Amino acid sequence: MDEIAFYDTLRQGLWIAVEIATPILAVALVTGLAIGLFQALTSIQEMTLTFVPKLAAIVAVFWLSMNFMAESLTSFFATHLIPLIEAL
Repeated sequence: MDEIAFYDTLRQGLWIAVEIATPILAVALVTGLAIGLFQALTSIQEMTLTFVPKLAAIVAVFWLSMNFMAESLTSFFATHLIPLIEAL
C-alpha cells in the first residue's frame, strides 16, 4: 500500500469519526449551555444539576443515532478498509 492510499484512508476514517461524534457533542454542548444559563439565572450551584440532564441527553441522542453510526462504520469498512486488506 502506498502513502497516498494510507493517508486517504486515514483521512476518511477521521472524517467518519467526526460525523459520528458530532450529534452527541452538539447535544452535550447545547444541554450544558442551557443548564449553565439556568444556573446563572437562578443562582443554583448544584453539580448534579449539570451532570444528570447532560448524561440523559447524551444517552438519548446516542440511542437515536445508533443506526446512523452503525451504517456509517459498516459502509466505511465495506467500501474502504476491506478492499485494502484484500489487496494486501
